[in-house]
Amino acid sequence: MDLSAFYSTSTVAIAAIVTVCAAATAIGFTMLGSRFLDSIARQPELTPVLQVKMFIVAGLLDAVPMIGIGISLLLLFANPFATELLKHVK
Repeated sequence: MDLSAFYSTSTVAIAAIVTVCAAATAIGFTMLGSRFLDSIARQPELTPVLQVKMFIVAGLLDAVPMIGIGISLLLLFANPFATELLKHVK
């Protein structure tokens, strides 16, 4: 495998990871917000309890894609597979 093909394939994979992370976060926040507003409309007296739980879930929902972003940055700047490929190319 050519080294430039490896890096271009890695770049496409990183772009796919970032795109999926962004789309999944957007869909998750949309669902979370709509369910939160629906629950408040049904039972307004539970607003403080539901709001705390919504913020906790929103924090977790935002943390999970950051793992994907971290992995993609690892693959972009310090690709562990590139050293193995360089050993086999030489």
